[in-house]
Amino acid sequence: MSKNQTNSPVEEQDINILKKDRLDKLSSLREGGFDPYQTTKYDVTDKAADLKAEYEVKEAEIIASANGDEEKVQEELELLKENTIRIAGRIMSWRDMGKANFIDVRDATDRIQVYVRSNDVGADLFKEFKKKWDIGDIIGVEGFVFRTKKGEISIHAQKIQLLSKSLLPLPEKWHGLKDLDMRYRQRYVDLIVNPEVKDTFVKRSQIIREVRNYLDNLGYIEVDTPVLHTLEIGAAARPFITHHNTLDMEMYLRIETELYLKRLIVGGFDRVYEVGRIFRNEGMDTSHNPEFTTVEMYQAYTDYIGMMDLIENMYKTIAENVCGTSKITYQGVEIDLGKPWERLTMAESVKKYAGVDYNDWADDAAARACAKEKGVEVEEGENATKGHVLIAFFDAFVEDKLIQPTIIYDYPVENSPLAKRKPSDPAFTERFEYFMYCREMGNAFSELNDPIDQKERFVKQVEAKRAQGANAEVDEDFVTALEYGLPPTGGLGFGLDRLVMLLTDSASIRDVLLFPTMKPIPANSGRPTKEDEE
Repeated sequence: MSKNQTNSPVEEQDINILKKDRLDKLSSLREGGFDPYQTTKYDVTDKAADLKAEYEVKEAEIIASANGDEEKVQEELELLKENTIRIAGRIMSWRDMGKANFIDVRDATDRIQVYVRSNDVGADLFKEFKKKWDIGDIIGVEGFVFRTKKGEISIHAQKIQLLSKSLLPLPEKWHGLKDLDMRYRQRYVDLIVNPEVKDTFVKRSQIIREVRNYLDNLGYIEVDTPVLHTLEIGAAARPFITHHNTLDMEMYLRIETELYLKRLIVGGFDRVYEVGRIFRNEGMDTSHNPEFTTVEMYQAYTDYIGMMDLIENMYKTIAENVCGTSKITYQGVEIDLGKPWERLTMAESVKKYAGVDYNDWADDAAARACAKEKGVEVEEGENATKGHVLIAFFDAFVEDKLIQPTIIYDYPVENSPLAKRKPSDPAFTERFEYFMYCREMGNAFSELNDPIDQKERFVKQVEAKRAQGANAEVDEDFVTALEYGLPPTGGLGFGLDRLVMLLTDSASIRDVLLFPTMKPIPANSGRPTKEDEE
């Protein structure tokens, strides 16, 4: 059996026993004059993945040049042992063979086997290594690379050094654990024992880099806007509220970056974007976390059609650069990001999937009657306009059909307070959302730049929020900015986390957030319930 491991998940009582054992080993090390926590530096010259790849190449070159001369091959391989390497990482497994031990060490790139022998590292250090070191300890290894008789590329240790002592045992069978809650809470352990989890976050970093590269190459400028806002605006999302002590006033964590970015377009920037953290005091599920990341971009002198073209090409480019293909598989379904995305107006989509034609509704009353006939819930009375009913039909019949990339455009003005009205039909706005795997992925407008119209819509928004008990206010400064003149502008925002979910085939947003929002575990009860988390 591997050193310091058990056959089943370790219980809390067992953990306490093992921790005490490791604390005793630490005390013994310190009594002997060595404190591993005092080590300040270790010169690493190589990484595990590189060592294995380079050895494979060199070995193949030696075999190819030897022309079947086995003696020459062995001579050349022996010469490779003169190359001293130094790696550092965590001990992940341990096989005790008496005076020779095999340990697996994982660094930031990969896992590699290390052969540790008493004759090489010294009898005293070898004795200490076996008695006082453990799986989970972080060590430095100096030696040379070779291939074992069983064919595994390994390091033959000539020197070893304990760099940090692990006081808690690693879970042996983490892959078998069903407790996702603890994996999210203790992400550091999840990352140690599940390499594929780390791969997700490496890919997340690549995706962010590709987003920036794409927009930078189009001449966009990345900016930062305030996270703390002085107003609770009239938008639908609920904010987190905090208090500024010096100013003695309530402030609000931002629920969007939009209004400040558009101020910059007013100020003369033609193309701006922000990769920004957003905070919404709302529910949590597999696609929603109270704290998340968006990418918002605004471009002067274009419209929502221009933004459709931009986002379609951006997704295709990012997928090809990160995943190597524009055809990706998400939850068992192939999503083709390279094929031209279907584009439907909201009215066309409702007609296609619900068999209901918006143009057949003579007035609001007729729309409400149609909704009642089809079993679609809408507000009672005059608050339910044709636009409201169309939105309700879309939610009921369309969204869950949109598996392949689809752009739905021309939204009713009722739910688009920041989008420009369509000149040909003022009941609709130049707005679109795009969907994949039945999920809304992003939102875009031809931005409203009429300050009079904007003020009227803000007032209606604020009245609706105040009716719900909120302390919302009209952003008068933004209206003032519009009065100085906002050029025709296209704007688009999308959830970065959902893009990462798509390209890493992750079912839950928590799988792509290093530290998702979690309710603290009560000190006296062990675990919060599912209801607590929701």
